[in-house]
Amino acid sequence: MSLILKIVAVAAIFLGEAISIIAELIASRRFGKAGGDVTMLLPMFLLISFGGILLVFGYVLGYMHLKNIWIIVAISVGAILVVEPILTLLLFRDVSTTGSLIRLMLGALGTLAAVCL
Repeated sequence: MSLILKIVAVAAIFLGEAISIIAELIASRRFGKAGGDVTMLLPMFLLISFGGILLVFGYVLGYMHLKNIWIIVAISVGAILVVEPILTLLLFRDVSTTGSLIRLMLGALGTLAAVCL
């Protein structure tokens, strides 16, 4: 049961980070195209709030079962390093630089090391 709760915690952190990043990217894209209509951002505020709830849930559950906040922080930072370049590529269709690809690989390795070691 403890392993399942650890997996749920990691999944909640990844999903919370992904939802928050999606809200940020879509908001910046819409705001840039619309010329600054703030009312278009309301759905993104709601989306990022849901992502924040998942993040808090993932942090609490993860700390309860992993007993080390640094593992949770590493998972969160690793999630950002992995998820953000992928979502940027998908939403903006912008080609990544070599440095971004290296960051992506190191983020994935860091996340795996934090979870497995």
